[in-house]
Amino acid sequence: MRQLHPACCRKGGRRVRDVTGKAPYFAVHFLVTAPDRFWPGMLLVLGRWVSSVHVALALFGLPYSACSGGTCLVTTVSARVSSLCGPRSSVTSTAMHVKARGAVYPASDTRRHPVPDDKVPWHTAWPEYRPVTYTAPVVASKPVWADPDIGSFSPSFNALDGSVDRRSHEGDYSVQEHTPLNPRGRTGVSGRGLLGRWGPNHAADPIVTRWKRDEEGQKVSHAASRLPILQFVSIRRKDCGEWAIPGGMVDPGECVSATLKREFSEEALNSLTTPNRAELHERITQLFSSPGLQVYKGYVDDPRNTDNAWMETVAVNFHDDTGDSVSALPLQAGDDAGQVSWMDLDSAQPLYASHAHFLQTVAKERQAHW
Repeated sequence: MRQLHPACCRKGGRRVRDVTGKAPYFAVHFLVTAPDRFWPGMLLVLGRWVSSVHVALALFGLPYSACSGGTCLVTTVSARVSSLCGPRSSVTSTAMHVKARGAVYPASDTRRHPVPDDKVPWHTAWPEYRPVTYTAPVVASKPVWADPDIGSFSPSFNALDGSVDRRSHEGDYSVQEHTPLNPRGRTGVSGRGLLGRWGPNHAADPIVTRWKRDEEGQKVSHAASRLPILQFVSIRRKDCGEWAIPGGMVDPGECVSATLKREFSEEALNSLTTPNRAELHERITQLFSSPGLQVYKGYVDDPRNTDNAWMETVAVNFHDDTGDSVSALPLQAGDDAGQVSWMDLDSAQPLYASHAHFLQTVAKERQAHW
């Protein structure tokens, strides 16, 4: 089961609710030794039986695990690939990264070495691979939030390195010649790009939602799906102009729950000119004191990723179900001229990085339109 960062238990940090208690988890474990000595027909029967169990569990909507000795079987469910060892709503996507292989690295003229799908995994031999080395000037200038160059310090990868957490939500990653390797494979660029840390760069994404309501305060349903429509607080990113969840980086030693509240408060309140900022801040504090729904924890397919530095996040949904909390934030829903906006959850809305995947999970858990 996926757990929040241990730091959330310290420094007054608050746990957020996961949905691991919604249904029992079932595991089917098999220990097969020297399978070549078994009667092939028996193996076929066993294989069909295991498949039948998995189908039955899926039909009843029960999450299940296919793990043994710390190893997880990975199965494709519809169009989404996810680990069956994690909680049903805390999805860790294992899909091949795509945005991390864009032709041109963000905020630069650096062109990535083209990486075809079949050459993404590190275990695929590719002696001709020559990634472009790029570290953005803002990172190379050695700001306080960035690591030094490899060779000038000795970080402890796959560990809590002082106050810097270099552990990955994906598990241990490979380190080659004192340099970490992206757990999802090649990106066409080596170095750190725009990212400050070698290895995982941890972020937190607060997904604040409310129900879309009409003038009489009734929930609005989508004409096609007939499901109620959720709205979430979205920001327009300054670097690429895309709409996104208002997330941010986890500071060294900071609890994830503190990052979630801090980032949302900064983005939402800084966009407002209303005089009752203190009241709105209090409403935000109350919402973030309620149990949140963790919907994702893991690698992010981010265009800033490189072979040696990548984004990971914890995405948590805080929902104003009754409409008497942050629903009153005076943001203009769908106003593309603004930097912060209430926006409908809809599969047709293009969003930054993996944010559409997070919102799809929220819609499913809230039984809302997507």
